[in-house]
Amino acid sequence: MKITAADLSELGCIDGVVPEPEGGAHADHEAAAALLAQTLQTHYQELKETPIPELLASRYNKFRNMAQFYRVEA
Repeated sequence: MKITAADLSELGCIDGVVPEPEGGAHADHEAAAALLAQTLQTHYQELKETPIPELLASRYNKFRNMAQFYRVEA
């Protein structure tokens, strides 16, 4: 079904994968929240530094090309 984080990343549906704390997010909510906060801050900073025209073009291209499938003929 192509629903793993690696599959979604390869298809261009996601920008990245937030790492989980040791033992999984369900085992340590505070550590999971801290990792999420750190990742969001990093991405937000990148967005703030990107010029608006470049940001718009990037967003358009991302959604235009998201999850395209190609058949390889053998």
